[in-house]
Amino acid sequence: MTAAGPLAAGSNRELFERAQRVMPGGVNSPVRSFRSVGGTPYFVARASGPFVWDVEGRRYIDYVQSYGPGILGHAHPDVVAAVRDAAGRGTSYGAPTENEVRMAEEMCARVDGLEMVRLVSSGTEAVMSAVRLARGVTGRPTVVKFAGCYHGHSDALLVAGGSGVAQQGLAGSEGVTAGAVADTVVTPYNVVPELDETVAVVCVEPVAANMGLVAPVAGFLEGLRAACDRAGALLLFDEVITGFRLGWGGATGWFGVRPDVWCFGKVIGGGLPMGAFGASAEVMGAVAPLGGVYQAGTLSGNPLATAAGLAVLARLDPEAYVRLEALVRRLQAGLTEAFAAAGVTAVVPRVGPLLGLFFAAAEPVDFDEAKAAADNGVYPRFFHGMLERGVALAPGAYEAIFVSLAHTEEIIDETVEAAAGAARDLATS
Repeated sequence: MTAAGPLAAGSNRELFERAQRVMPGGVNSPVRSFRSVGGTPYFVARASGPFVWDVEGRRYIDYVQSYGPGILGHAHPDVVAAVRDAAGRGTSYGAPTENEVRMAEEMCARVDGLEMVRLVSSGTEAVMSAVRLARGVTGRPTVVKFAGCYHGHSDALLVAGGSGVAQQGLAGSEGVTAGAVADTVVTPYNVVPELDETVAVVCVEPVAANMGLVAPVAGFLEGLRAACDRAGALLLFDEVITGFRLGWGGATGWFGVRPDVWCFGKVIGGGLPMGAFGASAEVMGAVAPLGGVYQAGTLSGNPLATAAGLAVLARLDPEAYVRLEALVRRLQAGLTEAFAAAGVTAVVPRVGPLLGLFFAAAEPVDFDEAKAAADNGVYPRFFHGMLERGVALAPGAYEAIFVSLAHTEEIIDETVEAAAGAARDLATS
C-alpha cells in the first residue's frame, strides 16, 4: 500500500491498535477515543445523509454529524458538487476569491449588526482572534468567560472549558502557563457577573452547547449586554455551534440580543475547516491591514470551504429551519416518552433545533449541575445501548445531539424505538 493508496480492510479494533501506535490515544481529537464512554471507537468508512458506515460495514443513524456542520446531512449532492467544482479549479491560491466575498456578504445579510467578517480556518482560531481584537479595541486585558463553555483550545480560554476538556476530566491543560490565564476570569453560566474597568470582553455561548445543552435563563443574555454597556466592555457571542443552526440569524435573531463581536464555525464550512469572526465596520477597522490588530492565515477563505459553506447556506431558508425544528421536537418528545415509560430519570432540553440529554431530574442551568449529571455513570451505558442498536450519539455526555435535515420522521421514530430499548436496559441493569 502506498502512502496515497486506500486503507487496507480491517476491523475497528485493528485500526484503533494501529492508530494508537502513531497518534496520541489513536485519535486527532480526544473525545473520539471513547475514553469517557469506554470501548473501541468505530472508524467511519463513508457517510450519506443521516447515516455513517464503519469499516466493518455497520450502519449507524448519526447524531454526531461532525459535531454540528452536518445540518444538511452527510455528502449532500449540492455540497459535493460545489466542492468537486471548486477543487477542479485549484485547492488554495493565497489570493482573494469571489466566494470569500459572497460568504461574507451572506453572513452579514443574515445577522443583524454584523457588518464585516474575517474568514479563518477553525472556531478556535476565530475566538482567539476575536479576543485579541477586543483587547486591541478596548485597550484592556481581562477576558470573562463562563464555566463549562468551550471556546476552542487557545491557552487563555481552555480554563474551566466544557466539551472535550471536561470529558477528559481536565480543568484546563498542562502546558498553559499561569501568565496565559492571568487575565481570564471564570464565572458561573447564567449568572450576570460584575464587571470592572479592566474587562475587555465577555465571551459567552449564547446557548451553552458544550456542557450538554444548557439554555440561557430569562434575562441572562440581556443582563450581559447591559453589564458590558455599563463597563465599556465588548460582548462576544461564540456562535460556532449556534450560528446558522439555531436559525436564519443565529442567536442574535433568536434572542434579540446583539453582541459587539461574533464568532462562527461548523455550518459555514459545510464540513470543511472554516471559521469566522466579525463585528461592526468600526470594530473590524482595527484588524490589519486597516488597523493594528494582526491576524492572518495561509488557508483563510479556502476556496473548497467557501464553496461548501455557500452551498449549505443556500439551502437554509426560513422554511428549512421550520422543518429542522419540527424533527427535533419530534425526537425530544419521543425520547422523553421512552425514558418515562422505562422509569429512567432523564431530561431532554431543547432550544429551537438544538437538543441535549441529561440523566438528571431537572435541566441543568450551569456547569456544576451539568457535571453532576455527566458524572453519574448513566450516559456511557445508554451510549453503548444505542450504538448496539445502530444509533450513534456523541461519545461523551457533554455534547449536543445534532439532527440534520436529512433525518426523516421515520428515522426519528426508529431512533426513539432504539432509545426505548436502551432505556429498558438501563432500568433493569
